[in-house]
Amino acid sequence: MSEQTYVIGHRNPDADAICSAIAYAAYKRACGQQGYIPARCGNINERVSAILRRFDTQAPVFLGDVAPRVRDVMAAKPHRITPRHSCAEALELIDRHDVNVLPVVDADNVLLGSVSVFDLGDHFVPKPRDQKEMRHVHASIADIVRSLKAETLFSSDEDRLEDLYVRIGAMDIRSFTQVTLEGDIPASQSIIVVGDRYDIQAKSISAGVRLLVITGSLMPEPEIVDMAKARGVCLVSSPYDSATSSWIIRSANRVERLYSRKCMSFGPDERLSDVRRRIAASPPQACMVVDEEQHLLGIFTKSDLIKPPGTSLVLVDHNELTQAVPGADQVRIVEIIDHHRLGNPHSSQPILFINEPVGSTSTIVADCFRRAGRDPDARTAGIMMSGIISDTLNLRSPTSTDKDAEILRWLEGIAGVDAAALSDYIFSSGSVIMGRKAPEVIRNDLKVYRDGGLSFSVSQVEELGFGPFWERREALEAALDAVRKSDALDFSALLVTDINRQDSLLLICGPAHIVGAVSYPRVETHDVFELAGVVSRKKQVLPYLASLIAQLGESR
Repeated sequence: MSEQTYVIGHRNPDADAICSAIAYAAYKRACGQQGYIPARCGNINERVSAILRRFDTQAPVFLGDVAPRVRDVMAAKPHRITPRHSCAEALELIDRHDVNVLPVVDADNVLLGSVSVFDLGDHFVPKPRDQKEMRHVHASIADIVRSLKAETLFSSDEDRLEDLYVRIGAMDIRSFTQVTLEGDIPASQSIIVVGDRYDIQAKSISAGVRLLVITGSLMPEPEIVDMAKARGVCLVSSPYDSATSSWIIRSANRVERLYSRKCMSFGPDERLSDVRRRIAASPPQACMVVDEEQHLLGIFTKSDLIKPPGTSLVLVDHNELTQAVPGADQVRIVEIIDHHRLGNPHSSQPILFINEPVGSTSTIVADCFRRAGRDPDARTAGIMMSGIISDTLNLRSPTSTDKDAEILRWLEGIAGVDAAALSDYIFSSGSVIMGRKAPEVIRNDLKVYRDGGLSFSVSQVEELGFGPFWERREALEAALDAVRKSDALDFSALLVTDINRQDSLLLICGPAHIVGAVSYPRVETHDVFELAGVVSRKKQVLPYLASLIAQLGESR
């Protein structure tokens, strides 16, 4: 399981989300806290790419989904056996590694099933049943010798798998002959376990038993060995007493007759939330993890599913889970650094939550450096300058505050970069509308909101003039409406802001009663509205849409 903490912005990240993630991870490292990694959950646009190139900084790692997966809790490369392994070998693995279940695989590591300590216990614990079956051993002579750790005195055809039956030669020779050798089990299928009783040994060999086991590490007389060779009777010396040896011989049974062919298996990338639902009704002792070809990759138990998730998140530039990376609600959110409205994210324990009414999250992060008495390096300072300039339109947005301006001046001195020159570089780095496909433009900086029982999205694009928008209006409108339908939203809006004029156009796709309620001047006959002096989605457009929704609610 991962022990890293990802510092990550909202979906479809803008410059401030990327820059603040990079900068806050750097702040944590500067404070001596390791394991903080900047991340993103969307593609970066041309302007962000230009910022990263300008300050020779790599893009944050991409995380498309942080929901805990099977691979996060499974034990990789588990101990395993094949059907050819004996019960004794299975028991030894279970005991040595303190596990309850062993996967059973073939020679190519393809999962066949599993065998548990309970399966083995049911095999060995005596129950009222057919005595012949209780003596039954399905194994080879080599399996039995290996289980007993016996010394082979003579053997023949030792690798042949066969059905054998174990008996102890503990009675008088007359009873032994009548009960054991003349019973319903052929001598050729009999295993005789006996101590240093010469008469029993000799009688067994003359009867042609399949295997004679001399117990207690005792060695038979030389003529007994010669007799065994002459009759083709396998002869071994066991280090254990007769009772123990007979029990161990039964443990030489191969697993192939005991293991369960039915076991639950999952892919390594399946979500744990889905796994919990599938096993809730009848939780198995253990679940196997396999690839598409059913090769065994790992194993996990039900207790593994309740372990705390290993991934932790620091959310920057957002606090609403609807805007967070998928799966954020299933991992630990340890900090939130933001400048937007509160979305009341749930947390299982107290966390650090910094939320300030400033124009940029990068401003808050830079202030963290300043209050800690730690100057960022020039590169990080430039990254934070870029986040502030992008989110406040170089302090011309109504969201800008005196603190943004103060922090920007402080960073200028550290980075050795003029804010006005950096602003020109960022906003002239290319048209998002002309440089991307229409669906990518809509998704580039899209945020979803819920208000008054309605769900809606607002995307924002900043351009130098409205020419690119009008050139591609039809494609953008089609893409916007496609987002509304695919995401099951009540309406979707695109805010196109002219950085130079400090004005915006608003394109809305949705039901006629919503679009028709917009009070801003409509441009020609299109569902496009002119928003003079409006540049901020957060401070100007969202409050207006909230009031619009409230009016619609009152009229219903």
